[in-house]
Order: sequence, then structure tokens, then C-alpha cells
Amino acid sequence: MEKIPGWIERLLLPKLNEITGEIKALEAKIESVDNKVDVRIDAVDSRFDSLEAKLPVMEKMAEFEVLLVELEKKLASA
Repeated sequence: MEKIPGWIERLLLPKLNEITGEIKALEAKIESVDNKVDVRIDAVDSRFDSLEAKLPVMEKMAEFEVLLVELEKKLASA
């Protein structure tokens, strides 16, 4: 590999260091956003799990409501 002439190195090195710093800052921001998205996804998953747990109870309540209506009809006709 050829050695870079000193004047080119002095000219480019500060800019390369600046770009490297900006890339590191962007990586940190992306990681932060990624972590926030993960937290939100976990929260949504938890809510879905909670709703799924309630579905059987809601189905049973609907069945009881149907039975109640049938009983009320039987009592009204008796």
C-alpha cells in the first residue's frame, strides 16, 4: 500500500475524523430509536396478550346472555 503524501493527509484527516464522529452520533441515535421501538413493540405485545386472555371470558358472557334471554322468554310464557 502506498503512503499518502503528508499534505493530502493533513487536508483529509480532519474531515475524515469529523465524518467518523458524525457517523458514530448517527449510530447512537439509531440505536436509541431501535430501543424505543423495541419497548413499544413489547408494550403492544403485552396488550394483545391481555386482550387474548379476555376473549374466552367475553365469549362465556355472550353465551350466558343468550341463556338469560331464553330463560326470560320461558318465564314470560309460563
